[in-house]
Amino acid sequence: MTEVLIVGAGPTGLTLALWLTRQGVSVRLIDKHASPGETSRAMAVQARTLELYRQVGIADAVVAAGHRTPAMNLWARGKRRARIALQDSAAGLSPYPFVLVYPQDQHERLLVAELQALGVAVERTTELLTFEDHGDRIAARLRLPDGSEQTAQARYLAACDGARSPMRQQLGIGFEGGTYRQVFYVADVELGGLPSMDEAHIALGDGDFILVLAYSKRGHYRLIGTVRDARAERAENLTFADVSQDAIGNLGVRIEQVNWFSTYRVHHRVADSFRRGRVFLLGDAAHVHSPVGGQGMNTGILDAINLSWKLADVLKGRASDTVLDSYAAERQAFARTLIATTDRAFTLITAEGSVASFVRTYLAPTLASLAYRLRNVSELMFRTVSQTMLHYRDSPLSAGKAGAVAGGDRLPWVRTEDTDNYAALPQIGWQLHVYGSAPPALQAWCDARDIALRVFAWQPGHHAAGFAQDAAYLVRPDGYVACAAADASRAALDAYRVSRGYRQH
Repeated sequence: MTEVLIVGAGPTGLTLALWLTRQGVSVRLIDKHASPGETSRAMAVQARTLELYRQVGIADAVVAAGHRTPAMNLWARGKRRARIALQDSAAGLSPYPFVLVYPQDQHERLLVAELQALGVAVERTTELLTFEDHGDRIAARLRLPDGSEQTAQARYLAACDGARSPMRQQLGIGFEGGTYRQVFYVADVELGGLPSMDEAHIALGDGDFILVLAYSKRGHYRLIGTVRDARAERAENLTFADVSQDAIGNLGVRIEQVNWFSTYRVHHRVADSFRRGRVFLLGDAAHVHSPVGGQGMNTGILDAINLSWKLADVLKGRASDTVLDSYAAERQAFARTLIATTDRAFTLITAEGSVASFVRTYLAPTLASLAYRLRNVSELMFRTVSQTMLHYRDSPLSAGKAGAVAGGDRLPWVRTEDTDNYAALPQIGWQLHVYGSAPPALQAWCDARDIALRVFAWQPGHHAAGFAQDAAYLVRPDGYVACAAADASRAALDAYRVSRGYRQH
């Protein structure tokens, strides 16, 4: 019997399959489409995603193939009002202190290749029709490429089947939220006449905006914009010719070639539940929101990684099924916060009225440029957009505090002369970190529980990052601190594990 059946082979489903396979969990990955997407769609890969990609050895390949965005230029009424340098704002916060632009179609091909190397193929033109949860397994009725039907058995079922998720609908799970009245358009173009061609540019107009991102060395750009006037009433007939003058007028560019153009409505919704029995919702099936900040694909990827190690621990008999409840507790709370944040940001940059227009086109660019020069502000902005600020302190899996680091925090990144503490995370598994010296008995405790012990000689950088000297930090397979024990007590660590449903040996 397959351990996890995954429906949907976008970035979320592919990531879930890759992480599960790396942990020795058998998967079956199906997708009803005959071929993967061939357009760039989602573009941004955030630092937190890259940190986790480093665990499975693909971060370097993604960074090499992508395009680092060194600065953001703010335009209004045809003039560049401000330039915000992005490269230096995150120094010391992450091994990936930048926003990476990497088209989704290329991203998916890389993940597919990684899975193929592990012997896992995407089963295309294969559709989930219905499923039943029998308590100890899932029975799923599939339509195969030749039109025949098959009943597949799996221990768990993962819905990565998009915003219209038939699986979510079959479960009867609500998808509360709303729809923005603006029509979004996206285009992959070749253009000229733009200063600082390798940087990002955003033009703020009277209620609409245009974003231009470079994503290749061959002069290819992603153009994203909104329209709310009469053109929005005939969105299905909107062509690039209808919006091209916006970009030409606001940014002064020459559109030389249009390779792809599409329009869509944007929703902001969160599923009422992320788990129903043995079925889990991930990615767009669980939450959709404004593209502001480049968060959507990254959030789905982090859903997949969050769920993967919990499924692996349960399926391998290391933990009870109750551990899986923390998936919904952690990821649903974050999705709601994210949607509230992106909704406020989108409302701000598209607000109507003369006052709003003045603030957006004159005041905001100047203030943003000045504020970004303040280290605290630039760090906060990077942490927010990169999702490195995300924590699970309120999770049922989080406990304790030592120094400034609490259970549920992302493990602070610390670079030393020749390495960094994330170099100790090349595998997907539990670890115990001690910054300073560890009691000899701690090694035996870790060995008995198949937990890697990592001891780092105490340095000033550890104190600056918030670690307490000689404390023990139990680190989850996804790089978040599960339990912080100031006295490095084995009793405290045992009590944590028992209370969270983990077996002792």
